[in-house]
Amino acid sequence: MATDVETGRIHRAAVCLCVICGLPAAGKSSLSRTVCHSANRRGWRATTLQYDELIPVQAFYARDAEENTEWKLYRHAVLQCIEEFLNNPKGSLDIPSGCRIDGAAWERCVRSLLDPTQANQVPLLFLLDDNFYYPSMRYEVYQLARKCMHVLQGFSRISSCLVSSPVYMRVTDSLSFCQVYVQCCLESCISRNKNRPHPVPTEVIEEMEKRLKQPNPKKNQWEAKSVSVNATDNVSECDIQRVMELICSALSDPLSPVVDDTEQKEADRQKCATSVVHRADQACRRLISEALKKSRENGVPSEHMRSMAAQLNESKAQFLLNVRKHFLQEAPFIREEDLDVEHVMKRAVELFDHDKQEILSKIIIKKDYS
Repeated sequence: MATDVETGRIHRAAVCLCVICGLPAAGKSSLSRTVCHSANRRGWRATTLQYDELIPVQAFYARDAEENTEWKLYRHAVLQCIEEFLNNPKGSLDIPSGCRIDGAAWERCVRSLLDPTQANQVPLLFLLDDNFYYPSMRYEVYQLARKCMHVLQGFSRISSCLVSSPVYMRVTDSLSFCQVYVQCCLESCISRNKNRPHPVPTEVIEEMEKRLKQPNPKKNQWEAKSVSVNATDNVSECDIQRVMELICSALSDPLSPVVDDTEQKEADRQKCATSVVHRADQACRRLISEALKKSRENGVPSEHMRSMAAQLNESKAQFLLNVRKHFLQEAPFIREEDLDVEHVMKRAVELFDHDKQEILSKIIIKKDYS
């Protein structure tokens, strides 16, 4: 009897990557477990990937979306493991070489998906449980689904070329993406967090609440398949049903493959850098103006004032040059809408203010000894 590959028929499961996002202690893990059980009752293969189990606990503290390179590497490692599983399920129990996530935790997550008693054609659901407070974090998952969709389509085309016509191609491979935002008031999150075995520092939750940007389908088309669930009280059966309907909708409407958008990314990067530099320039100008006004009021001689102004402007120019270089050459791509502008400005003021103080100190010393 001819095999599926020989006949050009390929049978694989429809896959959905579902992001569960929200503040720490909002109720994401409880919701994920309930949805996972509901999916299993339907006969699906489903698992929950809890980032706080996969990633070492020390990587979660003092993290910063713009600065913490190590934290980003861990997040990318989780996505790499998902990609490896989708490309080669049988060899996916071991994490890729050099990957630093918890191998035992990963094996626990995916072993149940390889149950030989389950049909390969049933839907496969990954529930990604993490804060995902910036859209860019969730967008990485969306792009992974599109990337893997491209690989599957490529595999299907190659398989169809292995046989002579007529070819009866029935491709069931598909990848979907959706999001569930678990909404909970800050006070409840902080209260629940205190009862955890390993609570997150309260200031971390408060800072994250300031930065968190929930899914916005009106602004971002890729976030179209999203729902919000209020978990301040217990999540209702109706909410669980809404989440399952969302996942079913995503499975029935798979993503298109990723396209080469290098030029658009570069244009977005330039736009983002220009915006940040412009705002940093305005903040620096205010600092310089305030420093010069204060120095004038304190009777600093005109020759020292001219020297001070020249040095401050030279320092500002170099600082802005470094800011642009960071965004264009060193920082990973981040969309302007994902950027915490207030945080960037705060850091810009602190860095430039330090240089400003050094310049002022030197001028004051000259004034005192002249």
